[in-house]
Amino acid sequence: MSSSFDFTEVSTFAAGTEGAAGARVFYLQAVSGERVVSLRLEKQQVALLADYLAHVLATTNLAESMPAHMPDLHEPVLSEWIVGSMAVAIDEAETHIVIIAEEMVLVDDIGDDDIDIDDIEIEVEIEVAQARFVLTRGQADAFVDGARRVVAGGRPTCPLCGSPQDPDGHFCPRLN
Repeated sequence: MSSSFDFTEVSTFAAGTEGAAGARVFYLQAVSGERVVSLRLEKQQVALLADYLAHVLATTNLAESMPAHMPDLHEPVLSEWIVGSMAVAIDEAETHIVIIAEEMVLVDDIGDDDIDIDDIEIEVEIEVAQARFVLTRGQADAFVDGARRVVAGGRPTCPLCGSPQDPDGHFCPRLN
């Protein structure tokens, strides 16, 4: 099992990428004190998290906090694990937003010893790593703006079909 993390205070919470447009790898990164945690995830997960946090900020009465900005990723980026699912919660008592990410577990990661093919029902308990990050309103707001810029920084889309274009163009099904 991979390591789990519980950051009750973060100095920065960011999304960023490594690689060229069209081959980018996306990361969430949180810094708390001297500890830097980077988690790998998909572009769509970054976009959905930013959109959901924007909705939460627009519909929830959270205490104002110091404005923040989303920094670039701390280098070198060393991914702890790949994010499978995420949840967002509101800590109303503390007026913070809590991001919870769970590690992706692939079927291949389950050992053969865990499955008895003679059983009709297969029950496999898998412990997955979790990361919990507590954000202020200012940090969440900065993440929304920054993450949207990161997502939009990819390849331009075709005006006809909406598919991403490589530098040398692409085959557009609308022109067929």
